[in-house]
Amino acid sequence: MGSMQPDMTWPFPAGGFPSELLAIVQRTVTEGEFPALMVIHDEEDDWLLCDNIHDPNVDGASIVTHMDHVLAQDSSIADLAGMPPGHIAERSNSQTPWEIRPWTYPSDEEA
Repeated sequence: MGSMQPDMTWPFPAGGFPSELLAIVQRTVTEGEFPALMVIHDEEDDWLLCDNIHDPNVDGASIVTHMDHVLAQDSSIADLAGMPPGHIAERSNSQTPWEIRPWTYPSDEEA
């Protein structure tokens, strides 16, 4: 599949998210309906953010946007810039700390 990032790999030089970094973000998060409760940095160096409530795989449920737009709504996501590929950060609500653990895409047998 390959990353959607234009010549952008982790770790980021300044330790924070570059302004041109793209992310796949659930519309409920970009539109401020729900906070981001799950952030995935996949092994292809893509970033995915969702509300962990609604299905982000439904047609039209997610968009590609710059991470800056997400950070403007929720600055706590900036704390995740150091999260390595193959990890997920989750929290139960917008006031609780992020919990980070290793993560991979489920295999076809598990789905």
